[in-house]
Amino acid sequence: MTGAGSRRVVVGVGGGIAAYKACSLIRHFSEAGHDVRVIPTRAALEFVGAATFEALSGNPVTPEVFADVEHVPHVRIGQEADLVVVAPATADLMARAASGRADDLLTATLLTARCPVVFAPAMHTEMWEHPATQANVATLRAHGATVLRPDSGRLTGSDSGAGRLPEPGEIGLLGDVLLERPDALPYDLAGRRVLISAGGTREPLDPVRYLGNRSSGKQGFALARAATHRGAHVTLVAGSSTGLTAPSGVDLVEITTAAQLADEITARASDADVVIMAAAVADFRPVHVADSKIKKDAGEKTTPPAIELTTNPDILRGLVAAREAGDGLAETVIVGFAAETGDDRGGVLDHGREKLARKGCDLLVVNAVGDGKAFGTDDNTGWLLAANGSETALPLGSKTLMASRILDAVTALLPGSSGD
Repeated sequence: MTGAGSRRVVVGVGGGIAAYKACSLIRHFSEAGHDVRVIPTRAALEFVGAATFEALSGNPVTPEVFADVEHVPHVRIGQEADLVVVAPATADLMARAASGRADDLLTATLLTARCPVVFAPAMHTEMWEHPATQANVATLRAHGATVLRPDSGRLTGSDSGAGRLPEPGEIGLLGDVLLERPDALPYDLAGRRVLISAGGTREPLDPVRYLGNRSSGKQGFALARAATHRGAHVTLVAGSSTGLTAPSGVDLVEITTAAQLADEITARASDADVVIMAAAVADFRPVHVADSKIKKDAGEKTTPPAIELTTNPDILRGLVAAREAGDGLAETVIVGFAAETGDDRGGVLDHGREKLARKGCDLLVVNAVGDGKAFGTDDNTGWLLAANGSETALPLGSKTLMASRILDAVTALLPGSSGD
């Protein structure tokens, strides 16, 4: 029996060396309170024993369709599932799934599942890049499955390259989003180039100190994660983002200051279909940067030095101005972010509306910040304001879930989309 708020999650395990990583994924869903059923292939049990999967999931494990036949598991498990995640998904397993085979319990379950299905590939680079595998991936996506992009890195032996299993934490996070919103990851950005900024900028005072902000970069990284799994080629220009690693398949460019961010965004924007400015950019920077650490005199009362500030470039407004001038951004969708607090001049949403009018971007995501809101948290909420005057509330949820909602609005504005 599943408890209140719990769901039925099937974790399929293919026969690859990365099968041991499925244990972390099983624990992720089990600790969230879900009823987890593990279905390994026969080959997977050569890598990890059934006892391990049973201990982690609390359910019996078999790859066979003829076990427990009185309950018709080859039909019932898929019919009753709220989510199916296959990790690792080997080349052989995806080939069998794409062709509609049902020669073991996992492939039979995949045929009867009507819930979101996620494949997390893991194999050698040559196998991933082979035209047959790519054709199978395209078929699975055409059938409505989500096929993640494999990571790049160390494979078995001394080999390195594309084909590494995405981190279990990332797979689990995407699974969580699909449990909450089954249509969160459509493959609708294939062939699109998306440029995203994330994190905070830091403006140096001296070699030790800087002016900065509390941005963690989590929302920008979540946007990059969602966009790449919706098919986009994503470049992520990131400032301070402690502890975050670039999602699988994302090109990461690291910067520190607002000026560096402006240079990178300006240089890359003309090649992008979408630019999302999620970074928290410092409005000001010191006019003078000390060559050595600013110190107070020992044993004496020291007057703190005055810090003269100058204004940083308005990157978002600059992008809109370039588009208005016809500088290669005519069809680029431009999205801004506004981290606001209310004051005696108006509330958070009032300031967001004013900023949208002033910046001229297509969409503006407005977040209330302060008191533990937005910065550094795993959840987010706010409003999505559009240039056409529409306003959409973004309910509280994970930042990846918010990213999926933002990208829905973005894709509707792209040339050739159904919303165009």
